[in-house]
Amino acid sequence: MGKPTGFMEYPREPKHDRPPLERIRDWSEAHPPYGEDTLRAQGARCMDCGIPFCHTGTLIAGMAAGCPVNNLIPEWNDLVYRGQWQEAYIRLAKTNNFPEFTGRVCPAPCEGSCTLGIDEPPVTIKLIESEIIDRAFAEGWVVPQPPAVRTGKRVAIVGSGPAGLAAAQQLNRAGHTVTVFERADRAGGLLMYGIPNMKLDKGVVERRVQLIADEGVRFVTETEIGKHIPAQRLLKDFDAVVLAGGATQARDLPVEGRELQGIHLAMEFLHANTKSLLDSRHADGRFVSAKGHDVVVIGGGDTGTDCVGTAIRHGARSVVQLEILPQPPLERAADNPWPQWPKVLKVDYGQEEAKALWGNDPRRWRVLTKRFVGDAEGRVKELHVVDVEWAKGPDGRFGPRELPGSERVIPANLVLLALGFVGPEKPMLKQLGVKLDDRGNVWTDEAKMTSVPGVFAAGDMSRGQSLVVWAIREGREAAQSVDRYLSYGETVLPP
Repeated sequence: MGKPTGFMEYPREPKHDRPPLERIRDWSEAHPPYGEDTLRAQGARCMDCGIPFCHTGTLIAGMAAGCPVNNLIPEWNDLVYRGQWQEAYIRLAKTNNFPEFTGRVCPAPCEGSCTLGIDEPPVTIKLIESEIIDRAFAEGWVVPQPPAVRTGKRVAIVGSGPAGLAAAQQLNRAGHTVTVFERADRAGGLLMYGIPNMKLDKGVVERRVQLIADEGVRFVTETEIGKHIPAQRLLKDFDAVVLAGGATQARDLPVEGRELQGIHLAMEFLHANTKSLLDSRHADGRFVSAKGHDVVVIGGGDTGTDCVGTAIRHGARSVVQLEILPQPPLERAADNPWPQWPKVLKVDYGQEEAKALWGNDPRRWRVLTKRFVGDAEGRVKELHVVDVEWAKGPDGRFGPRELPGSERVIPANLVLLALGFVGPEKPMLKQLGVKLDDRGNVWTDEAKMTSVPGVFAAGDMSRGQSLVVWAIREGREAAQSVDRYLSYGETVLPP
């Protein structure tokens, strides 16, 4: 695929991000478009590798290897190299409902499994994907596709994140009448309020939601199932239900001083910031501002990075990011071979911006927070932390062990907890009476059906916290199973 010798002729193109000190002054996306010749050269780097691993979508060592939605990556790389952009879009749309989301926020396990990546920088798959779909929208190739015939069957989708949107679009295309319930005031779920605007512009989300609505899907916002509408009512009013509410129960940090003012869960911080930005460009003041504060972000993942980038744009005085795990290596370790996801040190946009402002990467590795200490008004003023090393315990499992003499104090008057999620919220699930698995997620069989007949689940609600590409894949799989359930064992939908 691509040019047979392209990978030997063209180097991987570096990111074309706007300079950090420029982009922190606004909430716009950081990535300017690429030129035609550059993109075709990057598509040319896709090797004729015989057995491509980039679109396998499997789990190796517990992590994604290859694209979970099974994008036909070598095919559209080749088409981009040849300048056949509309054909490339058609290939991309066959497997991925929302390339404009994955092209922006997916960590690209496809690139981690690119054959070229064994001993050279991999193909810029994520960049090419994003450019294909952006061009498709600009050229008017992405248009509503309402079904020609309606089946008369009604399906309720609970949650409008990537899994819910994918299930809704697919089931609507099969001719079923679909209603999506979303408890927030705008549809999009995690895509709308969990990811900052500079990483995923909300106009991109709203454009796709409107497209799905134009195809015939009904969106009901500001409506929480189990609170505003009894969950059992869905079973009476609809022929099938898909639960796609995500794993929104955040992991907390129950240490001394947690009750102090100025300590917030990351999603509280990010959600309020984006809502205020969209409602009033922050004029309403209805968000937690980091302006002038010493900010500590606890958690080193994507959400922690989003907190860093958001705090910087507010005008934080300083930002420190704490991670309990050791710093990853710069290159693959011997026990992390291709095509596994490469567990190597990555510097994301938030760390780049902090370094540009203050001269240092804000991350501190192998740090455990012992307690929070407050001032006379009950507001947090500092963290007491200790360094740890990871060692085997009596049970043979690795865990953190405190290093004597490493205790110290970090000043902070705003602390953001970005420690991941422990599973779905339970009130609606209890009303429905669905079975949970050992991790507290919704149990499903191989067809994505829960223990309640006619009720299906997809995405993080049943899988646990995961990637946007897994959510899209599971939404598509759930839609196929629902279509089969409603159509007497037959389905017109692809996986």
